[in-house]
Amino acid sequence: MRQSKKIIIAIISIAVAGSAIWYFTRPNPVEVELATITRGSVEATVVNTRAGTIKSCQRANLAPASGGQIVNIWVEEGERVKKDQKLLELWNESLAAQRDLAQRQLATAIEHRHEACIIAENAQRESARTQQLVDKGFISSQGAEDADANARAKQAGCDAAISDIKRAEAQVEVAEVSLDRTIITAPFAGVIAQITGELGEYTTPSPPGVPTPPAIDLIDDTCIYVSAPMDEVDAPKIKVGQQARITLDAMSEQVFDGTVRRIAPYVTEIEKQARTVDIEVDFAQIPTETLLVGYSVDVEVILERRDNTLRIPSQAIRQDKTVLRLGKDNKLEERQLKTGLANWSFTEIIEGLKENDQVLISFDQEEIQAGTVVQPISNGL
Repeated sequence: MRQSKKIIIAIISIAVAGSAIWYFTRPNPVEVELATITRGSVEATVVNTRAGTIKSCQRANLAPASGGQIVNIWVEEGERVKKDQKLLELWNESLAAQRDLAQRQLATAIEHRHEACIIAENAQRESARTQQLVDKGFISSQGAEDADANARAKQAGCDAAISDIKRAEAQVEVAEVSLDRTIITAPFAGVIAQITGELGEYTTPSPPGVPTPPAIDLIDDTCIYVSAPMDEVDAPKIKVGQQARITLDAMSEQVFDGTVRRIAPYVTEIEKQARTVDIEVDFAQIPTETLLVGYSVDVEVILERRDNTLRIPSQAIRQDKTVLRLGKDNKLEERQLKTGLANWSFTEIIEGLKENDQVLISFDQEEIQAGTVVQPISNGL
């Protein structure tokens, strides 16, 4: 009997010792980062493939219609100007002299018309009096015919004088147009972005196929929009009126709301780059911040949005649409998902998980797989 008790005690001792050894030598649970399944908004979005640009609704590269020497620059870079305000003038004294000559010729033509028409009116009255004398038999009909012919000749001279006035007026208009071609005026109100040229320098318009810097770059910075290239694969999904988010490298902490206003009707092909379709996006509200034309921007077009839906961080989903869920006794178990809308941040869950489930979001440890006992170190979203 005593022998049996000793054997039992020995077995128990061995078991306890083995358990102790296993307990103190067992591997620690793997520490992992988990995310909690919650409800929220999920959007399907597309973003531009290359940086977009802030553009002005109106921007004009102004140059004189004819070449010449700059004699007046009435504005400075950064100055705000009104519509039709004079900006720059070329040497035009010869044209001004031609205009003055045309105006004097016009004045002379007006005086000549005045004289010729007075003579014509007098001849007309003389013809009428002569006809009365013929009717009374005091003179022959030949005298009446001569007086009528003279009246008509004088009237023709009056009409010719009127035509001379119209010709002189046309000459004045031609001279004024030629003079205007030497002056640059603002086609709209805006700000002077850049002036190319100095007083005394010569400037010429760009010949066909040879671009040259404009004399004045005028920008209407009160009306701006965004132009961004979108991948040709995403282009069919984008519609006019869709909402968008606009971010700027220069103001990375801010996000501006916008609306797609135009989609280019063609694909842009640039060598060694993906083919893209340009879209234009309006700001939902005029920004209170000063946004410079030319800023680089990114545009995220919202194709579809669902609110208060079950969602999971997109990084938690593996390529085969499975996730590792935290189960009983902190063991990981594999779940197959059926998903809906998705973006880089979140994916909508249709089937496979429920609210408050916890899933693995770190996959950088090879020993982690279904059945692994883990130790949560944090809870994600």
